[in-house]
Amino acid sequence: MESPPLLEQILLRPDEYIGSVEKQTQMLWEYESFPMMRRAVTYVPGLQKVFDEVLVYAAERKRRDPSMDALHVEIDVPERRISVYDNAQGIPVVLHKEEGVYMPEMIFAHHTSSTDTSTGVRLANVFSTEFIIEAADGCRLKKYKQVFSENMGRRSEPEITDCKKGENWTRITFKPDLAKFNLTHFERDVIALMRKRVFDVAAMLGETVHVVLDGQRICEKVNDQWEVSEGQFEQVSFVNGIATIRGGTHVDYIANKIATHVMNFVNDKCNNFTAQLYDVKRHMWIFVNARIENPAFDSPTKEFLTTHVESFGSNNCDFSDIFLNKVINCGLLYDMFAPVKSKAGRR
Repeated sequence: MESPPLLEQILLRPDEYIGSVEKQTQMLWEYESFPMMRRAVTYVPGLQKVFDEVLVYAAERKRRDPSMDALHVEIDVPERRISVYDNAQGIPVVLHKEEGVYMPEMIFAHHTSSTDTSTGVRLANVFSTEFIIEAADGCRLKKYKQVFSENMGRRSEPEITDCKKGENWTRITFKPDLAKFNLTHFERDVIALMRKRVFDVAAMLGETVHVVLDGQRICEKVNDQWEVSEGQFEQVSFVNGIATIRGGTHVDYIANKIATHVMNFVNDKCNNFTAQLYDVKRHMWIFVNARIENPAFDSPTKEFLTTHVESFGSNNCDFSDIFLNKVINCGLLYDMFAPVKSKAGRR
């Protein structure tokens, strides 16, 4: 366990670790009884980040274990409790040689210089009144359970029991310390955004993973269809599973490539109309799911990617002619020219 000064430092300066604990209002996409809608949402970025870190950790385990096919999330509103389960390869239930503690505790309760996805889960432990680690290691036939409380200030001794061969899963159950976020309960907008993030993850993982929210499976199929939004640019984007709700350099990179192609097409084909990048982009609604090594963000909430395009690595996003032709024919040009036709009709 860390010394008290480190825990106190994290709790006293949460904005440096998880983002603001004050309410903010922003126009966001969210799910209300499962349809998607855009409205003004009031939320606490720090609390949303705590939830997101646990969710993204579970989703990222799919990358390490392709056989993972289940991710379950439960949001118990009356009890103010959240549970996230996945069935990826189990965490080894063995003692860490140097630290002398079991690996699940090492991963979720010891702050190190590591920058992997478990780092955020440790912060979720710090900002919870109760944090329960459960893991089944089907290789060593051991099941693990340990309870942390009072912002990781107290812990129980690990409970080690038997499990079946091949039984592999991890479950994190936690009660966010709502007082630290100036809340007394899970407000409507808080729940709506948490549910949205589960839908986001379902779309990101695809059909190979059964994502279940409060006992109901979420059916999402990511396809190559494009939708357009009149009047302003819209984006839904992720970096390594993290929702970048304000976009960033990855969104600009993709949007500019697509808009440039459309702009050149219009200017080449239309003699009486000159298109600019802005004319194209304001009619676009794009979905970007990027994987970037060591991404940089403008704040601890990781809502806006700042990594320079030159640092994206060798994985350039080059679009095929088939894809670009679909963009041309998706209705975007109709929306671009509709105002022009309208003005012409009034003359």
